[in-house]
Amino acid sequence: MNLIFRLIKVLFAARFGAALAALDVSVISLRVWPNDLDFNLHMNNGRYLTLMDLGRIDLMARNGALKLFRQRRWMPVVAAQTITFRRSLKPFQRFELHTRVVCWDEDFVYMEQIFMSEGRIAALALVRAAFVEDGHRLTSATVLEALGLHRRSPPMPSGIKAWTSVEDWHREVNAADVHRREALPKSESPEEP
Repeated sequence: MNLIFRLIKVLFAARFGAALAALDVSVISLRVWPNDLDFNLHMNNGRYLTLMDLGRIDLMARNGALKLFRQRRWMPVVAAQTITFRRSLKPFQRFELHTRVVCWDEDFVYMEQIFMSEGRIAALALVRAAFVEDGHRLTSATVLEALGLHRRSPPMPSGIKAWTSVEDWHREVNAADVHRREALPKSESPEEP
């Protein structure tokens, strides 16, 4: 099924679905279609990331965030994501995508997205999301206050803390480092710190 049809279906279902609170779980039902497959005849690893957008859209549509973001011209953006694959999703197999906000810090909101089929996890993903207005990142507090969520973040799980440390390190790698490495002769490698 074409992604645009899936998007229309998700938005239509969200319009008539039950409202969700900020920390509730969104669940959407999907199926593996032939255009989702790779050469191994299971769902392509890149397709999981594409479908995760639909889960986040459903969550935002049903908790009121999508309407607010359109009104204020705020853009939710993925800053980082990681995914672990546990079992394949085969052609025409039905599955559910569960999406929820786990916690947040000053700059980012952290979401968990789980692909479930036949009561078992097929893939588990973590997403680090930010919110942008006119090219500038908004604080999580600004966004959550606008959504009427006046509470502290749930505790950040240790796995997310470890992952954010890696992501912070990735952000520290700047263009100068990349250019310095590209300028080295092919036989040389950069010195380790």
